Amino acid sequence: MGKYEDYENKTRELIEPILKDNNVSLYDIDYEKEGADMYLRVYIDKEGGVSIDDCEKVSRAFNEILDREDYIDEAYIFEVSSPGLGRQLKKDIHFEKSIGMSVDVKLYKPIDKCKEFTGILKEFDQNTVTVTVDDTDMKFTRKDIAIIRLSLDF
Repeated sequence: MGKYEDYENKTRELIEPILKDNNVSLYDIDYEKEGADMYLRVYIDKEGGVSIDDCEKVSRAFNEILDREDYIDEAYIFEVSSPGLGRQLKKDIHFEKSIGMSVDVKLYKPIDKCKEFTGILKEFDQNTVTVTVDDTDMKFTRKDIAIIRLSLDF
């Protein structure tokens, strides 16, 4: 396990009680470099969506813990946010919650000269994701998917 994963796991462990107290759930945690800065991002969710007040309450409460625990040994920016309407699907729990929903799939390499597909998420397993595109089931290998996220259909 790498240092970044250690930071994410420690964050998960420490933030869970705060999330429970605020009636929100953890969607994801990312510790990543963006430009010249490192970011610790916590994405929260709840039925009906999260508000800015939810994000602010979690952020304030967790900032105190971050200051006290001081487990990240480099400068970083801490953010709490909603995963958004077009949320990225990364983990099995994200896929489970999104079965039957419209998704956008972007591949690293084209299939029949196409790298982007939109369809209904049908099923997934450890190695593949099946999406129904225009009444045809397409099975994508997970390692070939650059990004998969919920479609923004308005």
